Amino acid sequence: MDGLRSLLWGRGVSALGDGLWFTIWALYLTRIAGLPPVTVGVGLAVASAAGMAAAVPLGAFADRVGARPVLVALTLVRAVAMAGYLAVDGTWSFLAVTVPFTALATGGTAVRTALITGVVTEPAERVRVLARQRVAQHVGYAAGAGLGALVLTADTRWAYTVAIAGNAVSFLALAGATLLVPARTGAPPERPGTRVVLRDRPYLCVAAATAVLSLCWAMLSAGLPLWLSGRTRLPLGLGGVVVVLSSVGIAVFQVPFARFARTAGQAARTAVVSGVVLAASCVLLATTAGGAGAGAVTVVVLAAVLHVVGELGYVAANWGLSVQLMREDAKGAYQGVTEAATATVQMVAPGVFTLAVGGLGGPGWLLIAAVFLAAVAPVPALTRWAVRTRSPAGHGLARSR
Repeated sequence: MDGLRSLLWGRGVSALGDGLWFTIWALYLTRIAGLPPVTVGVGLAVASAAGMAAAVPLGAFADRVGARPVLVALTLVRAVAMAGYLAVDGTWSFLAVTVPFTALATGGTAVRTALITGVVTEPAERVRVLARQRVAQHVGYAAGAGLGALVLTADTRWAYTVAIAGNAVSFLALAGATLLVPARTGAPPERPGTRVVLRDRPYLCVAAATAVLSLCWAMLSAGLPLWLSGRTRLPLGLGGVVVVLSSVGIAVFQVPFARFARTAGQAARTAVVSGVVLAASCVLLATTAGGAGAGAVTVVVLAAVLHVVGELGYVAANWGLSVQLMREDAKGAYQGVTEAATATVQMVAPGVFTLAVGGLGGPGWLLIAAVFLAAVAPVPALTRWAVRTRSPAGHGLARSR
């Protein structure tokens, strides 16, 4: 479909800007804008909390007025906020741009998923389209990170200015691409708002359990660097090799992995496999304590391969479960809950790995492995409970639970 292809390209362009920004933001805010690191940290925490709180209401609002106009509006606001970083000169101006820019990202992801699932009606195809979006996102991130490296090399105000302006323009491109997606042709028979999803206990339980698997992202961004630098004698550059391996694996295999989440039951089993594989990756990393040389490097690379498989499985399962179990007349609200649950885990994930891996060492990896296993163990039973509470047509909840 032409509209979805346009959205795919728009997502790739926007992700290029995201990769560029995420590479340079820390140095820009502290070195160029002159903000204290603690101000940046607190501001990002406030913005993340606002994003978690806003995700479900934004999704419900998209259910009422249409996902496309809401997503376009959110994207344009984020474009303005990104441009606003050029004017940041203190705490309040930083909060004024960071809260809308960061907070609306979580809700925007939920609304984008609702938009795609509103255009694509076949469940398995929905997951495939979402997988293609993620591939475009990671390709864009990689290209943007490369440009960000050039900006950091120049390390001048004008280079940062061009980068920020370019990222703002990338949001405009995404907004334009979103406008090409077909609009909703008819209103749903009812607009249940946020209450229906907040009362859907089976769905909430499934979303909470699977969200724990998103700890896998902080494994690479926080856990592995802490481990390599503090508990092994391996080169720190190995962490970068692992990130590249992960990015390539996602780009190549995310779409094929969509086949493992065609039904809710299949997605639940994939979530279990993902948790087991991620736990195995943690156990392997624990064995490299104090390690050095080719043997330890091989173990880390093997753990990285398992991590990629686990992440691919988690993402596919998360899409499969959230799409299969949501109410069709409340797509945005349901996807908002899924994104809010993931955002909650992501907010605490760096601290979890700092305490577990940085503080406990090898036993910390074993603790994280146990968390993965405990999270996925009830997913099949929770999924069966959720399936039983859907209406026969799959568009609502059964009358009794």
